[in-house]
Amino acid sequence: MGEVELSCLAYVKMYLHACLFPRCSVNGVLLSSTPAGGAVCVTDCVPLLHSHLSLAPITQLALTQVDVWCAQTQQRIVGYYQANASVSDSSPTPCALKIADKIAEQCSNAVMLMIDGSKMSVGYRVPPIVMYERKDSRWTLKDKHTIMLHQWEETRAIANQLLESGDHTLLVDFDSHLDDITKDWTNQKLNAKIAELASPVNGNV
Repeated sequence: MGEVELSCLAYVKMYLHACLFPRCSVNGVLLSSTPAGGAVCVTDCVPLLHSHLSLAPITQLALTQVDVWCAQTQQRIVGYYQANASVSDSSPTPCALKIADKIAEQCSNAVMLMIDGSKMSVGYRVPPIVMYERKDSRWTLKDKHTIMLHQWEETRAIANQLLESGDHTLLVDFDSHLDDITKDWTNQKLNAKIAELASPVNGNV
């Protein structure tokens, strides 16, 4: 598999999801609005759960809802992300592998991204992510040189700014939506805030 490009929007939301629930494992799906084939361009993500990640019915409900929304917004699921409750553990869990396998059935070049909690400090100089690709029916570590996060310094600054201002609490995952269905799991408010912060530096997200 070739290069994987991770947008500012996708990275910031994953990072904030992990920060919002620091004592929990969190997960979500990676989305792309680009056509299938060629490099994988992760343009957005949907935060799913922060409790009971292994509960299959809730996961299935969430994935079904995301599928419907993707069809309406010309997006597709291209991967999975997870941060484990233990900051020293960034290995895929059985739950992560199971969901990633399910996504790979629909997307041949799907990726799995684990957030490395030990590298999530404000001053860390590289993205705290470990990426896997599916090869010969197994998930294997992806060459970090084929993972692109353009404008990393600016992306990191945006994530830190949202944390410092408390705006990371705008993030809604599917778990929170199930607790209060008025909360928007597509995170349009947060998306707009990230776009507003990113436009002066990137011109886009």
